[in-house]
Amino acid sequence: MVKLRRCARHLLFMPWRVRKAFPKALLKDIEVAIANAEQTHRAELRFAIEASLPLAEVWRGVSARQRAIDGFSRLRVWDTAENNGILIYVQLADHAIEIIADRGIAARVDEAEWHAIARKMEAAYHAGDFRAGSLAGVAAVSALLAAHFPPGPANPNELPNQPVIVN
Repeated sequence: MVKLRRCARHLLFMPWRVRKAFPKALLKDIEVAIANAEQTHRAELRFAIEASLPLAEVWRGVSARQRAIDGFSRLRVWDTAENNGILIYVQLADHAIEIIADRGIAARVDEAEWHAIARKMEAAYHAGDFRAGSLAGVAAVSALLAAHFPPGPANPNELPNQPVIVN
């Protein structure tokens, strides 16, 4: 029964709801926040939003975490010189947020810290405040990154700062 409910939720989740939750102005604010945050550390941050999963993946039981790991690969977040990429993945149909860190970051930051940030973002989203949740999430992730990857003399921007809406 749970599987059928989840399938129905994903099937009926309309893509326009992404633009309602994340209008162009908010996407631009997230992009600016990422660009500014990356001045405070050497890590590379990506932000991805997905409305719902394809029905076949929901039926197979693919979790938001599995989808985020797949997105980490597809968006090439792993493709940084210091293995210091990080993905904030928002999956609206399941009300899920996953933070995936590359191995260079994962070796220094405990998974529980990413989980706590994701739960705070989820609370803001649940209250309908996607702006505050997103910007606070970027800020909190960046604060951890600044502590472990302080900026150096060379701080190239290796990944795009624009949030991506996964179709």
